[in-house]
Amino acid sequence: MMLGSLLFAVCCSAALAHFNTNLDQHWELWKKTHNKFYSSKVEELGRRELWERNIQLITLHNLEASMGLHSYDLGMNHMGDMTTEEILQSFAMTRVPPNFKRQTATFVGSSGVPVPDSLDWREKGYVSSVKMQGACGACWAFSAVGALEGQLMKATGKLVDLSAQNLVDCSSSYGNKGCNGGWMADAFQYVIDNGGIDSESSYPYKGVQGPCRYDPSQRAANCTKYYYVSEGDEEALKQAVANIGPISVAIDATRPKFVFYRSGVYNDPSCTKKINHGVLAVGYGVIAGQDFWLVKNRYRLTFEIV
Repeated sequence: MMLGSLLFAVCCSAALAHFNTNLDQHWELWKKTHNKFYSSKVEELGRRELWERNIQLITLHNLEASMGLHSYDLGMNHMGDMTTEEILQSFAMTRVPPNFKRQTATFVGSSGVPVPDSLDWREKGYVSSVKMQGACGACWAFSAVGALEGQLMKATGKLVDLSAQNLVDCSSSYGNKGCNGGWMADAFQYVIDNGGIDSESSYPYKGVQGPCRYDPSQRAANCTKYYYVSEGDEEALKQAVANIGPISVAIDATRPKFVFYRSGVYNDPSCTKKINHGVLAVGYGVIAGQDFWLVKNRYRLTFEIV
């Protein structure tokens, strides 16, 4: 109800807005590119206003970046006509369980053992292609299958796309809520107890939660255990990425500029410790003296600065 009220307020205010007519052709091209259709002229006016605000945000940021004030660029994408609340409800739905308690058996890195200064698991064939999750809050499922895919590659030498849809449809009894959010550890526990997970080819992603139809005969991978990395210990995370492979992580995706990231080392001083978006750490390195994490997101690869 609150989202509906917000959208109504945006649409009503847009009716009085003055748009930049120089952007008319760009607006039409953007709608065509992303297959955007609106139920009424009033809704389109509201969406146009949001889109122009985001154009201004992107343009100003990139101007500042050209003057060396930022280490990354922004670009318009399919979320340009959405409010921050809508984006978070649709895409950033990693939910920490209310009774969450970090396991005492956490991953312990090999203290004193040197690890590479930089690493990219894509170069070693451990990372599958970037998927579009659509308007389904299944980031947690994609993060989980990404970690499992890396371990399957490590064990068998074969990279197999695993089924995020399997987790969306079948792990509800573990506390996950399909397209309405979930938690990667609960996804791992489901795979352990279930005796496996399907491949993407046998259980393809649909972007909506449906009935569970897991077929044990189609099992593509299994999991026997998982560990937590010590909270707030980025050296331990570096050890884990270097020694284990791609690692499921959760980040703050509430920053307005995050959703329009295009290239460079993303660094937003306003970032918080709030967790709401599951991604996959697939490497790390240094650019111009800046440490970064290489992160696989649901619709792009992005650099996260330490």
